[in-house]
Amino acid sequence: MRPAHPTEQAVGMESYVTDADGVGGHLREDDEHFRVRELERFDTEPVDAGTDAYPHLVFRATLRGWDTNDFAARLSDAIGVSRERVNWAGTKDKYAVTTQLFSIYGADPEDLPDVDGAEIEVLGRAGRSIEFGDLAGNAFELVVSGPDRPENADAITDELCAFGGLDSGDDSEGDTATPIGVPNFFGQQRFGSRRPITHEVGLEIVRGDWEEAVMAYLGRPTEAEPEDTQEARTFVEETRDWQDALDRLPNRLRYERSMLHELAACDGDPGPETFRAALERVPSNLQRLFVHAVQSYAFNRMLSERLERGLPFDRPVAGDVVCFADTDAPEGLVLPDADRLQRVDDRRVDSVTRHCERGRAFVTAPLVGTETDLADGEQGEIERAVLDDLDLDPGDFDLPGEFYSSGTRRAILVRTALDVEHDPLTLSFALPKGSYATVVLREYLKVDPIDLG
Repeated sequence: MRPAHPTEQAVGMESYVTDADGVGGHLREDDEHFRVRELERFDTEPVDAGTDAYPHLVFRATLRGWDTNDFAARLSDAIGVSRERVNWAGTKDKYAVTTQLFSIYGADPEDLPDVDGAEIEVLGRAGRSIEFGDLAGNAFELVVSGPDRPENADAITDELCAFGGLDSGDDSEGDTATPIGVPNFFGQQRFGSRRPITHEVGLEIVRGDWEEAVMAYLGRPTEAEPEDTQEARTFVEETRDWQDALDRLPNRLRYERSMLHELAACDGDPGPETFRAALERVPSNLQRLFVHAVQSYAFNRMLSERLERGLPFDRPVAGDVVCFADTDAPEGLVLPDADRLQRVDDRRVDSVTRHCERGRAFVTAPLVGTETDLADGEQGEIERAVLDDLDLDPGDFDLPGEFYSSGTRRAILVRTALDVEHDPLTLSFALPKGSYATVVLREYLKVDPIDLG
């Protein structure tokens, strides 16, 4: 292992698991260099099916230069419906070519607008909206631009193959793909690549301090931001003059501006309910993200501590909690099912290890929520120590509205078959839902996370 970049350490990723020098370079020099295609599980009826039973229009969109939230807002504005009627399974980044499913309640095919940078294919109708659970995974094709040491990619692949407890001869994707494993960290974009603040907002929410949560989002400037943004955030922190801050805050920061409008409309000094209302001005999926980022930060720290202690990721030790594979996953995709859990005691270590070796079981760590049961043994010690250090308890997640979370568990290792092409340096692989391509790429590039984003 070697120490991670300081920005990654700030969100709980303390180390790389590979010792080889990174290839260097950066991602996303061009949108075409970062391609993502959803692997979904969602059935539709014909487009002429009755709208009473099937009110949701379903379509596949290939987007260039569109953030998923922005594209959804563009659709809802054009159709004249609430943005909450537009649903999708996974949020994708703006600087990429992404292919994913959407559904719109109460829309017809002729309602869909022509949108620059979007190719839309109507698939049919459904009786419910698309949800996160409908996403099985994502397939990636990523080009590394300007690598300094592209020849190191093969050595890194060999190390990741060994870390995953795999044999390079276990090729299930063709002669050129190698099975690898990486810690299933939450990537930097979960917290913000240039301004890793989302988990800090969430920590204030979980602790019940709505005012500090709002101030964490509005203030706390970072050097990676444009100068006018830094100045506006500093002004908010120093003055709390909400109306004047609106004049200073750039229009591109629309969520911050929405919060400020709520605060500026308050007579007198805002109280906790007003600060909570300000947070609730952002879309519901972003409200949930604040709390999810807290869970993700704690999870990353638990994985880093397990690495530090030298505990395996590809097989259990006594006290671990494992989950089993989803038997309905698309062909070629290994998908953990966090609803099928088993606690591993001394008697079961060997038998569960065999399941892990065959890709049928996965060691887990918690995304802490109200219903979380922590592990036993050394992994349980790690989980409790991280929560104690963060002053968190499962009961803290019993929060109002979109901020509530019951928690779940998540595999600590993600495996995939990876194909490397050298001219240009291109990595192709598929990951289960919730796993981050940048967590694979960080091991290869070993650069500032901004160059991964």
